[in-house]
Amino acid sequence: MLTIIIRRVCPPIFIIVACVIAAKILINTKEAPEQKDDKTPVPIVEVMEVEQQTRSINLSSYGVVSPKYKTQLVTEVQGRMLKISNKFVAGGVVKKGDELAVIEPSDYEADLMQAQAALAKAQASLEEEQAKGEVAKNDWQGYDGGIAPELGLRLPQLKQEQANVKFQQAALARAERNLERTIIRAPFDGIIKARNIDLGQYVTLGTNLGELYDTRVAEIRLPLSNSDLAYLGSIDNPDTEVILSAELAGRAVTWAGKIIRSEGVIDTNNRMVYLVAEVKDPYLRRNKIAGQWPLKYGSFVTASIKGRTVDGIVTLPRHLVRHGKVTLITDQNSVEVREVNIVRTDVDNVYIQGSLASGDRICMTNLNHPENGQLVNILGEGSRIINQEQLADEGER
Repeated sequence: MLTIIIRRVCPPIFIIVACVIAAKILINTKEAPEQKDDKTPVPIVEVMEVEQQTRSINLSSYGVVSPKYKTQLVTEVQGRMLKISNKFVAGGVVKKGDELAVIEPSDYEADLMQAQAALAKAQASLEEEQAKGEVAKNDWQGYDGGIAPELGLRLPQLKQEQANVKFQQAALARAERNLERTIIRAPFDGIIKARNIDLGQYVTLGTNLGELYDTRVAEIRLPLSNSDLAYLGSIDNPDTEVILSAELAGRAVTWAGKIIRSEGVIDTNNRMVYLVAEVKDPYLRRNKIAGQWPLKYGSFVTASIKGRTVDGIVTLPRHLVRHGKVTLITDQNSVEVREVNIVRTDVDNVYIQGSLASGDRICMTNLNHPENGQLVNILGEGSRIINQEQLADEGER
């Protein structure tokens, strides 16, 4: 029995003892790993030297083009529409004085004839009364040569006939105006926005015939914030240039305009101040310019308003400024993260004043988590690799 137990227990024990002895031998005879200095590659960056400039700060805005003058064409007489011009349609271009529509004039022609006849009759009565007055004057002088009373000389009757003539003259002038008003004419050069009547329709006084937009001058209301106003030459009289741009038929088109006034109040809805820009001859009716497109009413445009001139401005692309900071590269090729004073931004650029000097080098390469003192290589210069001890020494310096 004892022999069987020994045979079963001893072999596993021998195996365990052998493994422990082999492990100790291996641990005691292992070689230490070769020690090498940790080397860190220095990133290669591209830099750009900045330069302070004196430049005009342009202000960005936007707006919708609208006519400076527009009018509702309404009737001043009543009647049936006898004629409508081919130009009197939405989009029709007309000149001042062009005939747009005609109201049936026969009743007003009859009124004119009656007024002419009444005036002729009144003038005849006046001449007759004047003759009677001369006769009365001669008869009175034939009696005793004294001063005749006004009634004796028929002066009241003469004044009545003179007043009657003036009344009939006014009636004739009114009849002539009413007859002239049967022809609806364009009050200025313009484009028809809408027409509200048709041929044969009966219209009364004040009927809205359509809407006409003046094509001589266009206006655009441009909103600006209070901070933007600081860069205008004058707030009350902002007489300055503005460039308007829009995308038409797949290409960018620009127009030159001028800021003519400020509306002078702050909009309670958006807290903005509105400037009004003006563009002469937006439809190019007077001066045709090769390659230029008309500035049509209703177009949405962006505006670049010329602001006042500011000294010591550094202009940087927007992507180089992150959270109000820029990454500089010093003369020792180390990183300096500097907070800058941003005075203005637009779609493409950031304008900085008082934070950068001419000759400062801006890092144009995107570094992940840049830190002050981090060493870099400049693109085009010799690259280098440094170990951790050298990096620590550079940081202490």
